[in-house]
Amino acid sequence: MTTSPIPERPADPPHRRGRPPEPICASAGLAHRTWLEPVRSRFTASGLTLDDLVGRSGFSKTRLSELMRGKGLYPTWEITYSVVRALDLPVGPLRRLWKVAAIEADKKPSWIDDRLQAVPPADTDERPLAHVALYQAMVVPYNAYAQAFLQSLPRARHAVGEVFDLLWLTWDDATSSPDTPRHAWQLLRATVLSRAAQRPAGHYDLRAAAFSTAHQAQAPHLIERLARIDVLARFFDAIAQLPDDQMDVTVLRYLCGIDPDAIPAVVGLPPALVHTLDHHARWALKQLFPDTEPQE
Repeated sequence: MTTSPIPERPADPPHRRGRPPEPICASAGLAHRTWLEPVRSRFTASGLTLDDLVGRSGFSKTRLSELMRGKGLYPTWEITYSVVRALDLPVGPLRRLWKVAAIEADKKPSWIDDRLQAVPPADTDERPLAHVALYQAMVVPYNAYAQAFLQSLPRARHAVGEVFDLLWLTWDDATSSPDTPRHAWQLLRATVLSRAAQRPAGHYDLRAAAFSTAHQAQAPHLIERLARIDVLARFFDAIAQLPDDQMDVTVLRYLCGIDPDAIPAVVGLPPALVHTLDHHARWALKQLFPDTEPQE
């Protein structure tokens, strides 16, 4: 009896991936890493090699390798733009993030302007509609939360703008996460708190909120106002020492004045859990400050 020959298994396609990029250099600043990390992630996911990127961008392998590692001088917008286009990333948000990082790298305004003007601005990027909807729903509570920690409204708006640019840049990751609002909130929280002042013990400094709260206006005399500010400063300092989610819910509700019914959507947690977090936070603060209650 003759048997049919076993067909040969097709050869696997050649593995075109080169070595993954080496780690980002320690000298790269925080703002630089903010845009470089998603660019590196997109490059890794693309399956392209560095040689492929050379062919698509027109820049040398050495310069592209340095860009991917954040090594040496801060990269010009021309080479950054060439990589952004080669990886099919949205130009608008990355252009803004690149500029922020250039300022962080102590580049002069004239240098930044010259580099940006060397590449015509790209106005063809369209934000995903879901990203627009998220921005419209969250910009107010995000700004309020950021201002509670950063004090300055311009600083708060800058941080929130950076968050939405980064969300746009990594929108595929945001929408593939189990809960996009939660993903966005955690990014907002990390961005804000990376810029917030910290106390020697390691928790965040909310004491400045005591000067802007409406409670101090209730005391007609200076000595009473100063005493009230002292109590509130210690009270807000205690809020900053709560567990993360309890602190967030407390800050949003009592320092920012966000409607309690809106907070679950803001932080991306179920309403029942938010209610429990609020209850535990109020109980913990009551033990420390029996005569001071968060005001609605």
